[in-house]
Amino acid sequence: MKLRWRFGIIAGLFLAVFSLYPQMKLVYLRGGDWQGNYAYNDIDEVAYASYLRALIDGRPRKNDPYTGRDDSPSDPQPESLFSIQFAGPYTIAIPARVLGIPATWAMTISGAVAAFLTALAIFWLLGMLTGDSLFAMAGSLVVLAGGALFAGEGAIGEIIDTSYAYPYFPGFRRYIPAMAFPAFFAFIALVWKLIARESSDQANAGTSTHHLAIPVTFALASLAFGYTVFSYFYVWTSALAWVGCLGLCWLIIRPEGYWREIKTLFFLGISFLAFLAPYAYLLSKRSHTMDEVQLLIRTHAPDLFRVPELISYLVIAIISVAIAMRKLDFSDRATAFALALALVPIAVFNQQLLTGQSLQPIHYQVFIGNYVAGLALVFTVGLIWRTTNVRELTTGKIAMIGLASVAVVWGFVECHYTVRILDDVNVLRDEGMPVARRLTEISKDAPDKHQQVVMHFGIAEADDLPTIAPQSTLWARHQHVFAGVSWQENKERYYQYLYYQGVSEKQLADAMKTGGDFVSIIALFGWGRHTDRLNSEYKPLTFGEINTEAAKYGEYVRTFDPATAGNRPLDYAITSVDSPPDLAVIDKWYDRDEGERCGDYVLYRLKLRKP
Repeated sequence: MKLRWRFGIIAGLFLAVFSLYPQMKLVYLRGGDWQGNYAYNDIDEVAYASYLRALIDGRPRKNDPYTGRDDSPSDPQPESLFSIQFAGPYTIAIPARVLGIPATWAMTISGAVAAFLTALAIFWLLGMLTGDSLFAMAGSLVVLAGGALFAGEGAIGEIIDTSYAYPYFPGFRRYIPAMAFPAFFAFIALVWKLIARESSDQANAGTSTHHLAIPVTFALASLAFGYTVFSYFYVWTSALAWVGCLGLCWLIIRPEGYWREIKTLFFLGISFLAFLAPYAYLLSKRSHTMDEVQLLIRTHAPDLFRVPELISYLVIAIISVAIAMRKLDFSDRATAFALALALVPIAVFNQQLLTGQSLQPIHYQVFIGNYVAGLALVFTVGLIWRTTNVRELTTGKIAMIGLASVAVVWGFVECHYTVRILDDVNVLRDEGMPVARRLTEISKDAPDKHQQVVMHFGIAEADDLPTIAPQSTLWARHQHVFAGVSWQENKERYYQYLYYQGVSEKQLADAMKTGGDFVSIIALFGWGRHTDRLNSEYKPLTFGEINTEAAKYGEYVRTFDPATAGNRPLDYAITSVDSPPDLAVIDKWYDRDEGERCGDYVLYRLKLRKP
């Protein structure tokens, strides 16, 4: 049955609205005071936006917007998470630079476009399976609006009072994994088109269109996989795991003509090497800091009870019962396809049984495995739905419209509960726009603008600064994820950040012991010591470790001299008008001008005093 794409467009528009909801909420909260900043959906987006701004400005692929250290023949830089996963940001940066769109708007627009295209890709897949455009629309909305629910995260935690409502629509985190999502789901649809072509082969055999369609589909599938490789690690490894599961299911189930599809999958896998080989080369050139950030652990322990896996077990059970009741045919291609989707979450959460290595599996749970599990469930229901006569009746159409409506309502529930978590910090970041714009203005004629150093006394604002202004920062919460600094230098920069604020050794220790100073824990011990969500070997900090680190800080500041610290001294300082800090330590080392009021902040120009 011919697909009615208007239903796919409807699904895509709803998903685009969900993507834009945080931005609309920020504009509503700020009213006429809105300064033009984007509302982030996840605190990690500031790092992605900063890298995007650097690309829009024409800086090289290997750049560090937080330190201003860019790759050059005289100062080659190692690879980072961002320079390896460059496909998404370049997809946004190139048109943004041509059209003159700033990074703030590029982040907002790209998120909506990615959500729209992802909905279309899933609609296409489900439409090819069932021939039912209404089901395809409803299924697309269920998979994407239910993404957080399928991970056991999001609004449901607050509704049933088990946790706070976070994260917001994890698949829409810009541009990782958002930009990889359309390619990932298009890849699945293209592979389905390749291996489920028996009837179309018989109808079109011998035609020029038929002979052209197969290699074009093959090439597009390979390119879609390649795009995910250079977009997001957890997405491309899930795609690879799915192809492996699909091949395994094909060998076990052996649908009619299966050997042809096995050869297709084999050659498709061979084509992946064209992308995985350069990826492996870039990975071999990575910064050592990248390994410390990623929290890779050695383990062979199974991981069998995450929410996406529970959904997979449910799907396998549904398939088994449907086969027993003769609602599904065990040897049908679509049955094998659904089973392969269901096996992916189980495979990615337990690959360490073979490899002995586990890399932050929470990212599989929240950013891809949950969506694959949801797709497996919807795909399986679609298999059964296409065998019924109800779908042709008005009752069936009303049921699909009702399902789509429920998914839309749940999408707005997710928006309501999860977006408000970041309302305050998004307002704060928007209030910081005037001073960031002023930094941009005064840097126009500065040949070393990327190396000039700003100390922003606000943590959230400092993290956001490189997205709007070209200068580097003394320290920011996401500075360590780039390759420009080693882990030790990142710690020393944080020491300086604390020292300039007048924080004592005892104050630092006490703040971490109470558990409230998670920023210092992350900066000095890493993300793996702040929360148990990132790996299975989490160990809470001991008071002894905290005292030792605080003592290192105390020793550092006792001998500190900004002229010999190893990083460039400060050029600017930014303070809040409402809560001005004590600038005694700044004034000990720097000559400070009278300051310039920029919105709710004061910008000071600093000049290091001579000894």
